[in-house]
Amino acid sequence: MYINHPLVKPESISLRRYQESVVSRAIDANTLVILPTGLGKTIIAAMVSAHRLYKFPDSKVLFLAPTRPLAVQHQRTFNRVLNIENMTILTGMTPVKERNKLWKENRLVFATPQTIENDIMRGLSLSDVSLLIFDECHRAVGNYSYVSIAGEYMKTARNPLILGLTASPSSDDETVNEICNNLYIDRIEAKTDHDTDVKPYIQSVRLEWVKVDLPQEFLSVKKMIEEILREDLRELKSIGYLDTADLTKINKRKLLTVQSDIRKEIVAGMDSYVPASLIASALKINHALELLETQGISSLNSYLERLQKQRSKAIKKLFSDTRMKNLVKAVHDLNVLGIDHPKLDKLVQIVDKHRDEKVIIFTQYRDSVEKIIDKLNENDLTAHEFIGQSSRGDKKGMTQKEQIRVLENFRDGKYNALVATSVAEEGIDIP
Repeated sequence: MYINHPLVKPESISLRRYQESVVSRAIDANTLVILPTGLGKTIIAAMVSAHRLYKFPDSKVLFLAPTRPLAVQHQRTFNRVLNIENMTILTGMTPVKERNKLWKENRLVFATPQTIENDIMRGLSLSDVSLLIFDECHRAVGNYSYVSIAGEYMKTARNPLILGLTASPSSDDETVNEICNNLYIDRIEAKTDHDTDVKPYIQSVRLEWVKVDLPQEFLSVKKMIEEILREDLRELKSIGYLDTADLTKINKRKLLTVQSDIRKEIVAGMDSYVPASLIASALKINHALELLETQGISSLNSYLERLQKQRSKAIKKLFSDTRMKNLVKAVHDLNVLGIDHPKLDKLVQIVDKHRDEKVIIFTQYRDSVEKIIDKLNENDLTAHEFIGQSSRGDKKGMTQKEQIRVLENFRDGKYNALVATSVAEEGIDIP
């Protein structure tokens, strides 16, 4: 049954039972809503907003989201379901004078937290905000802008109410308590995939592992890398920092733990610079091994080239080793020949089977994004990148405008596939 409310567009919202429950409890107390991805947190926020704006007709609702693409996404949802014309988005890209004007003219304001924090310092008052929504509120720890904004809001608002939204709170009770304290939370509404009122709406996911065999060229390079890594591990074992040099019993987590212990020794005044150099070398070589096995020759070649450009003593020592020189040459030669990871061909086969559907490909490293896109496009499968804003070396990130445009084009079917890094995991509604 559709919601009948003066501020809700006819036949636009039909609340599920768990949404009704959360809304009814969130309209009169500061509430943290923990709900799995895709189960309608934004609709809950829209209903609570409608309730507050109807109850306090001269007030505003402020919806904060960590990034502009998220803010745009939420505004679109609200615009689709609420019968409220005065909505706007405020970000750092909006000039200050225009922001002040838009703030006064609109009842629903979507904004990034840094922008609002800056405007508060310039004198912006939150006194007439009857609802403050924090999206991805698990970020409300430490010095993040959410913390100071919540404090200012609770001090100055005439009719304050806070709604926090997240799909991924910390598993650490201490961190959850910090979030609740920072956002003045009175109650927590948490739902999981296993709750009886949520289960019917959970989309089943079929997980399939596809294994590929590494070619002989990869195995030869792998052997070279392991020989260099094993030498570092033996030395670390000989001076008491490892109990084994067996590669099958050593992983990245173990090496990072050893590195942390060594750093503590140095802080305590101990002469632990030799093991510090060894563990740094081991971590770099271990990463090279990981790149070979998971990403391929071209990614490994790029990594080694970046390492060589560094000027530290440890790097100079590492690349002066004859075995390392042989490794660099072997990888370079294979890269020139165009030999790369066999999983790329397997990926093309999989995407080709779904060429009439939307496909999202996640990759851990940015180096792989361009390579995957080129491979798909070579096979008449249109693909586009979706990465974060920060630049890595000579590779620029995407601006927020570019991210929004790419998502719109993907929604409109201009690409078969989106190749994404972890930026696509947090809050973005990918159609």
